Amino acid sequence: MYELKVESSFSAAHHLLNYNGECENQHGHNWKVEVYVKGTTLDKSNLLIDFKVLKKELNEVLKMLDHKDINTLEEFHNISPSSEIISKFIYEKLKEKISTISKVSVWETEKACASYFEE
Repeated sequence: MYELKVESSFSAAHHLLNYNGECENQHGHNWKVEVYVKGTTLDKSNLLIDFKVLKKELNEVLKMLDHKDINTLEEFHNISPSSEIISKFIYEKLKEKISTISKVSVWETEKACASYFEE
């Protein structure tokens, strides 16, 4: 089994719904995003996937979030945009283009992240 990982980032504002605490107020993060791809088959260049392709697709998804108020995006209408939900959103968008996506982790801070993957 092979596994690749790429990292990128985006900056955006959000606030949590149905939450009692500071995070119910609008605030922002500089999110770091990690995307993992797994597979057993390499192409004729012995690549699972070209890093350039993976980075390009990830950055296309992140453009939807970067420098936005996530709560105002149609995809998050009436949904509390927690890091858990954001990681699932990125995963599902990437899965449309790259079937071997295995996990997406979204870091709110250097010490706290949420991941989404399917079993």
